[in-house]
Amino acid sequence: MIGRVTGILLEKRPPQVLLDIQGVGYEVDVPMSTFYDLPAIGAETTLHTHLIIREDAHLLFGFATETERQTFRQLIKISGVGARTALSLLSGLSVSDLQQAVTTQDGTLLTRVPGIGKKTAERLLLELRDKLNIDKAMLDQYAPSSHDKDILNALISLGYSDREVSWAIKQIPNNVTVSNGIRQALQLLSKEKK
Repeated sequence: MIGRVTGILLEKRPPQVLLDIQGVGYEVDVPMSTFYDLPAIGAETTLHTHLIIREDAHLLFGFATETERQTFRQLIKISGVGARTALSLLSGLSVSDLQQAVTTQDGTLLTRVPGIGKKTAERLLLELRDKLNIDKAMLDQYAPSSHDKDILNALISLGYSDREVSWAIKQIPNNVTVSNGIRQALQLLSKEKK
């Protein structure tokens, strides 16, 4: 098993990169979260890797962090979730967003990722519940009320990203009404964009 590679970044063609490791070029598929954090072409980079050997191909997947790689490994163990789907999930959601979705059993967050339908999202939520290393502090920090979900859905329907909405909801007090929560979140988001 190839567990980690360090080499010179030769090419970046999403979702694949080409690394020169002592004269050998390795094609490595990476999620977009890793892709955006890569250095410039010609720089040295290190990736945590997972190798899949099939009859027709040897596929090498790379990740910026060990947490991403472990999450990828948990995802591909789920029936019906292959390496490409797992890569797509990690491209569309950060590991913490995925953990949050599993913690709150929020399938709508997962269905926003291309290729993930309602049934696949339900299976992911069910099977990942006990498998992801979800930090207990994170569970306590983000245990959304029904108010939070209403505010979240309203802001997302207005076109804000999941990360912007999560950040805004954490800033507003817990005891606000839905309409006041939306108003406060919009004010925070408009200040943040300036």
